[in-house]
Amino acid sequence: MAINVIINYWAVIVAAVVMYALGALWYSVLFGKAWARAGKMTKEMMEAAQKKGMAWRYVLMLVGSFLTAYILAHFIQYTGSMQFTDGMVGGFWIWLGFYVPVLSGQVLWEGKPFAYYLINVTYYLVGLLLMGGILAAWH
Repeated sequence: MAINVIINYWAVIVAAVVMYALGALWYSVLFGKAWARAGKMTKEMMEAAQKKGMAWRYVLMLVGSFLTAYILAHFIQYTGSMQFTDGMVGGFWIWLGFYVPVLSGQVLWEGKPFAYYLINVTYYLVGLLLMGGILAAWH
């Protein structure tokens, strides 16, 4: 049986922008220094990345936020979530089932410290909770 999914594109846009803005705050003001230190990124490495150009990276992250919001909107619809807290629960399960195990490769295979993983995985937790809440409440 097919489920008729009706997507609120304004909610998707707002959720994506919230996730993107959270990332800007998370990786600069809130945890930027700790993230760079845990990731063993030197000042020279950061300057080299800036010289190569950062605009396209920001654009790709925004596109990724839109894609995540759009797919999460489907999941929220499939679960029948209609309240902010219901959407947060949906975001939590997506985070736990997909982001937690996938990002663990940063520690297991890439040799990054656990602190680096923790900063990244917690960003996605907060972001998905907010996105799920927005998408469920704004139906």
